[in-house]
Amino acid sequence: MRVRAECGRVGSRKHTSHGTRRSRRGRFYLVHSPRPIPSKHLSTVSSHTATRPSPADIHASEATQREKIPVLIFDEPARMSHQVARRVANLIEEHNAAGEQIVLGLPTGSTPIGAYQHLVRMHREDGLDFSNVVTFNLDEYYPMQPDSLQSYHRFMHENFFDHVNIPKENIHIPKGDIPAEEVESYCMEYEHAIRKAGGIDLILLGIGRSGHIGFNEPGSSVDTRTRAIILDEITRKDAASDFFGDENVPREAITMGVGTILDAKEIILMATGEHKAPIVRRAVEEEPSREVTASFLQHHRDATIYVDDAAAQELTRIKTPWVVRNVEWTDALATRAVIWLSERVGKSIMTLESTDFHRHNLHSLAYHASNTDDLCRRVFESLRRKIRYQEDLMEREKVVVFSPHPDDDVISMGGMLDKLVKNGNDMTVAYMTNGSVAVFDADVRRYIRFMEMADELFELSGDAAEKLENDLRDLRQAMEAKKPGTVDSQVVQRVKAYIRYAEAIAGIEVMGLGQENARFLDLPFYKTGKVRKDPIGPEDVRIVRELLEQNRPDHIFVAGDLSDPHGTHRMCYFAIQQALAEYNEGRDGNERPTVWLYR
Repeated sequence: MRVRAECGRVGSRKHTSHGTRRSRRGRFYLVHSPRPIPSKHLSTVSSHTATRPSPADIHASEATQREKIPVLIFDEPARMSHQVARRVANLIEEHNAAGEQIVLGLPTGSTPIGAYQHLVRMHREDGLDFSNVVTFNLDEYYPMQPDSLQSYHRFMHENFFDHVNIPKENIHIPKGDIPAEEVESYCMEYEHAIRKAGGIDLILLGIGRSGHIGFNEPGSSVDTRTRAIILDEITRKDAASDFFGDENVPREAITMGVGTILDAKEIILMATGEHKAPIVRRAVEEEPSREVTASFLQHHRDATIYVDDAAAQELTRIKTPWVVRNVEWTDALATRAVIWLSERVGKSIMTLESTDFHRHNLHSLAYHASNTDDLCRRVFESLRRKIRYQEDLMEREKVVVFSPHPDDDVISMGGMLDKLVKNGNDMTVAYMTNGSVAVFDADVRRYIRFMEMADELFELSGDAAEKLENDLRDLRQAMEAKKPGTVDSQVVQRVKAYIRYAEAIAGIEVMGLGQENARFLDLPFYKTGKVRKDPIGPEDVRIVRELLEQNRPDHIFVAGDLSDPHGTHRMCYFAIQQALAEYNEGRDGNERPTVWLYR
């Protein structure tokens, strides 16, 4: 596909000037570490892996001098998940060969799902035997029934345990349904069970935006054990979508302690997405602190951080590599440095002086450029040329804007949309999902009340009035009977979808468009009624392809914030990518639409 760089394009990085080693195949970055990364983390798992540097090369690098924990950076979350799964599988196979059981510590959340999927595939296709595996999960909400939609018991069985041959008696997940007076003794029993099993051989972790591991919230000390804990406000807000509102999120949880985690023989922490980048940097580069409990992993002798490219963006060697090592100055890297310097000193680019470069460790750039004034002028001009004025945009052409949710279009590219309309383009805004999960129950009740009042206003009579009255009564009863955090009925989901549709139409009307310009694709993958969605399937691709065939666009705009591997935006992108490949087959270059990414 042809991709234009304007409009905030997010594409694959083609430069490696930030100091990481990259394989000739370009599959993922293998990084340098302040201490040697054990070869087990660098083992070849497929043709997609990078060439393995020697531990001496890794140890000698200056690039990671600020990193206190070894970090592996992968250019795709899927490759990270594959490598994690391969490491787990290797350990299982080693213990099976020795006739020993292996004890794993396991997390929940979206990050480890890919690793679990790979392990399930290895079990089904390669015969990986889990019969000697003992597992201990990190945490569970409290109170929480094991069959609840948000229960970690349910999560683990649906995503992993039900698909492999781990004996039922070997599975341990903290119970969220025990009486409050028994919680303390239960936590002590959980600790005892871990010790009785011989301790945890490998524990997998995620990291919260507040830096927690497990549910060890800010303030947790390094020697804490399994216990009940009050959840941090950030943690509860991040979980709000799973519970259909933060008021439904439990205020407590049962979690392994930091000390329990550090007792494991080996630790792998996984993080994906740009929203995790700031906290990854704090955990890896700053001093250990109770404010970021993941930073305590610096004390462990065999802890490794696995991140995707997006989650690594705040690491010094990625964001500002010139601070920690000598770099080869390319135009792209020099532009980044000048913009960084402008923000750092609070000056516009054209007012930067040579002394600013030397005072902020950019001596080599100043020498490389010879004339810093000319450098700043080139950077300024390159940025200015990326600004697309209305007269520079396409006119009287067919344009399709793909909006993952019924608001991404006006929120993320409202200015561009306005200019495209004013240029007389034939516009179609395709809303890919109905966005019903984001609608509050209170909004549905408000619309029910409105319909009841409208019934009186329009004086409906006969069968129509009776049907409306019965339908509204059933809808109100369904809302009243619904328990917090449970999945909506199909009717309620449709009502919530119509609320989003009406909002979407109102949004594009401001731009001079109308209902006739809106297409609601309502892709099947989204319609689970839950925050977690199904994988993209053939039906999703078919719907998108048919839209392309009907409209035959010259340009399409696609949401390009793709760092969350399980996010709706990324999944919609995959559906478009597959549909576009089918649509473009047999068409020459002039018939293929230009793809613009926005965010």
